[in-house]
Amino acid sequence: MEMINAIGRRKTAVARVYLMKGEGKVTVNGKDYREYFPQIHVQHNVVDPFAVIGAENIYDLKINVRGGGYKGQAEAIRMGVSRALVKLNEEFRKPLKAKKYLMRDSRAVERKKYGKPKARKRFQFSKR
Repeated sequence: MEMINAIGRRKTAVARVYLMKGEGKVTVNGKDYREYFPQIHVQHNVVDPFAVIGAENIYDLKINVRGGGYKGQAEAIRMGVSRALVKLNEEFRKPLKAKKYLMRDSRAVERKKYGKPKARKRFQFSKR
């Protein structure tokens, strides 16, 4: 096994994930993932797929991510890691799919419409 790559997306964030054999080092945009995502609940999103299949500290990850906020980026990374693991071994598909890590969450911000202050909000109505 040399290197497996996959793409994960969430909102406007796009993550390119490169998976290779190693000792469990995770690098996001040139930084350690704990440094890139200081919030602990967001750090879990990055390494959750490994916990689901029980393969912690076996693979190194090199991740390039852009767009969106920190939570969207973390969930895009989670999807990319899951896809890479499925490319590695098809048996990982069932547990990852059960956790919905392989499903694209397509919810994004609705665009603003003309004649309104926001997408759905209306200006205050005045009868007289």
